[in-house]
Amino acid sequence: TPAASLGIVHALAAGGADALELGIPFSDPIADGPTIQAAAVRALAAGTTPGRCFELLKQVRRELPAIPIGLLVYANLVVAAGEDGFYRRAASAGVDSVLVADVPVFEAAPFVTAAESHGVQPVLIVPPNVDDRRLEAIARTSRGYTYVVARAGVTGADEQLALNGNSIFARLTELGAPPALVGFGISRPDHVRAVLEAGAAGAISGSAVVRLIERHLDSQAAILSAVKELVASLKAATIGALRDRTNSVNQEVTS
Repeated sequence: TPAASLGIVHALAAGGADALELGIPFSDPIADGPTIQAAAVRALAAGTTPGRCFELLKQVRRELPAIPIGLLVYANLVVAAGEDGFYRRAASAGVDSVLVADVPVFEAAPFVTAAESHGVQPVLIVPPNVDDRRLEAIARTSRGYTYVVARAGVTGADEQLALNGNSIFARLTELGAPPALVGFGISRPDHVRAVLEAGAAGAISGSAVVRLIERHLDSQAAILSAVKELVASLKAATIGALRDRTNSVNQEVTS
């Protein structure tokens, strides 16, 4: 429900999340696996409409004024409202960025134009099979950050992370892309350390959080405790990995 979601957002922030990636429930979330699909079904059954989501986002922005807020949505939600209308509403709710998961870079122009006209940063996905032509276009177009998919397929909380090497991060840097954040399959502290050690600027964890919510649906208090604990563990791994990276760079400079 929207009320329960607000509490969870606060738990994410209290656990140390650097930014929020939030979704508007949609009936056919084709980039998402069973965990987030089930969450969308629950939210829709609870009457969570786009309008209620934007009202909730306004409340989140009032109560957490400093934390960046990004949306991950699907094209139907944007087109149904009209690109201009959707991004105007997102901007007025305090949203910083929007990633439209099922729009490839060469079809993104209307979304990007509408986003930028309202001061919202358009974010693009780098798929595992990206060629250099598409990578260059993504680097030119994405703002705020670049979403790098860790593996092929849909979202999910994996046991093993299948990161396809670190050359993609070096190439994105060469192309002047915004910072690369890795998502899809990030569910444990060692996953966070792995992507940061590979050269990413950060990690995005979605399904792992939603799985905890599903596991404790009968107790909001248990949800909040579990979510805060998970995020704190991921943030600790972030701090540790970045500290190690800094020490390594300093040692190289010294030597």
